[in-house]
Amino acid sequence: MTPEPPLYGEPGVGWTALLWAPLFTLAGLLAEWATGGPVHWLSWILVGAGLVLITVPWVYARRRYLSLEVTADGYRQGRETLAAARIAEVLDDEEAPVGSRVLGGGWTIPKKHSEVPLKLDDGVFVRAWAKDPDALRAALEGLVRARTSES
Repeated sequence: MTPEPPLYGEPGVGWTALLWAPLFTLAGLLAEWATGGPVHWLSWILVGAGLVLITVPWVYARRRYLSLEVTADGYRQGRETLAAARIAEVLDDEEAPVGSRVLGGGWTIPKKHSEVPLKLDDGVFVRAWAKDPDALRAALEGLVRARTSES
């Protein structure tokens, strides 16, 4: 059984961010070579390796905590999963009460992300978030419509 493709998703960050370290290393090597000075091969290789080592946990954390995915079964925001049946309504921005819980396990909505307020089946209001809130809103509204048309 193959899993259904996501209706919408954001990965948090791509693994291509790891390419910056080798590019920076190459730029440093080329700058030393172009200026005619001594080329410090070992130093630049160590700098590149060090940058990759500190970038790997950063990419892993962003992919784990800033990713989201909407499927027919539900909605995953960072570390939290919400079943599709729990989402009662997707609200407009003005309808969200102040102090609603943020989905995904954080205290606030991350920078460069916008909120999409939701009302759950038990009457609790929560705030979902995405870089493209309109696309997330459309996917969640489609999920709610599909669920209500089935019943």
